Amino acid sequence: MNFLGKSRSRTAALLPLCWLFLKILRPGHSHLYNNRYAGDKVIRLFPKTDGEAHALKKMFRQLQVDLWQPSSISHVSEGTVTDVHVLQNASQALLAFFHEANIQYEILIEDLQKALEKESILRTQRNRRSLSDYNYEVYHSLEEIQDWMHHLNKTYSGFIHLFSIGRSYEGRSLFILKLGRRSRAYKRAVWIDCGIHAREWIGPTFCQWFVKEALLTYRSDPVMKTMLNHLYFYIMPVFNVDGYHFSWTHDRFWRKTRSRNSRFHCRGVDANRNWKVKWCAEGASVHPCDDTYCGPFPESEPEVKAVANFLRKHRKHIRAYLSFHAYAQMLLYPYSYKYATIPNFSCVEYAAYKAVKALRSVHGAQYKYGPASRTLYVSSGNSMDWAYKNGIPYSFAFELRDTGHFGFLLPEMLIKPTCTETMLAVKNITMHLLKKCP
Repeated sequence: MNFLGKSRSRTAALLPLCWLFLKILRPGHSHLYNNRYAGDKVIRLFPKTDGEAHALKKMFRQLQVDLWQPSSISHVSEGTVTDVHVLQNASQALLAFFHEANIQYEILIEDLQKALEKESILRTQRNRRSLSDYNYEVYHSLEEIQDWMHHLNKTYSGFIHLFSIGRSYEGRSLFILKLGRRSRAYKRAVWIDCGIHAREWIGPTFCQWFVKEALLTYRSDPVMKTMLNHLYFYIMPVFNVDGYHFSWTHDRFWRKTRSRNSRFHCRGVDANRNWKVKWCAEGASVHPCDDTYCGPFPESEPEVKAVANFLRKHRKHIRAYLSFHAYAQMLLYPYSYKYATIPNFSCVEYAAYKAVKALRSVHGAQYKYGPASRTLYVSSGNSMDWAYKNGIPYSFAFELRDTGHFGFLLPEMLIKPTCTETMLAVKNITMHLLKKCP
């Protein structure tokens, strides 16, 4: 089996934003995801004043909306481009509200179910073909990704070692790929995780792309050879395995884990608000039904606990932590939970600047970079801050394409440009840390 694949192209991007999304189960015979998104619209809003932003927040609370980006109602403010997923039977009332409040808007997606059906048809057609030639330019289910990991473990034993660090809430293995040229000498390491949030499918796709590129270009690319000779990479293609599986089988826009709460019917915890660093403060929610629910206590989620334990055990030689998310086109570093400047700011800032410059050189994609609290918004209990506070000096979070036109439904034709540009950014950061930062 050849698991190292082929091609497509081109780009799309807009502005930073908030996607909101109200969930409903719709009656009927149903297509994908029980036809729950039939007739739903995605509407882009442009609140120009504090008064308009306040009116939107009030409406969002009344309707108990689910924000896509940013992840908390408190981050909706004057000048924030806000993209809202609106239910079919609420759309007329909401449009009337926008007119009455004089809030500018634009309809981005007329029927979200049709957009999902189109995405699904393309996947179904592709899945009917043989997977003997693994395609890195399409999204893959959890089962396909784990089969791919096992295959690489057998095929590239000189560079790949597959192991599990525990099990998820629903009992799935939490697999890690250790990538690097085998050596008895002490080697520093880089941790890479993807898919903390289930619906951000481009993350796991990039993790696979990174491994593929490393294996294919080791002999021909001096930079890759240096990286794999001098470092180990611990790569977790799917952090939130239960949630990712659920996003394929039941709800494309599921974000959290799938743990049960004994006192509430709502399931799951935001795995990027569950870390023991300013846990459950600003940017996280105490309400189990919210998408930013911080959990009953820090590291309550077995997935978070397993990764935290592994990083604690290996923190003396893990020099960098890289986490891949979507969307917003940003490269972020600590702090996220406060506005203070990190002690090694100059080195980290320069690495981010060089990485974003390298990324832009591929397809012209514009990425913002900077401390997460100032560049995106304040959020507590996240993995990037935790890694930094626990002794990993170079900690970054990528928010990959796009900036809202497609959001979580990034088309497969944009996988290749997204991954090729991101690959260059990651290589740039890695080499910068090897050569320039102590």
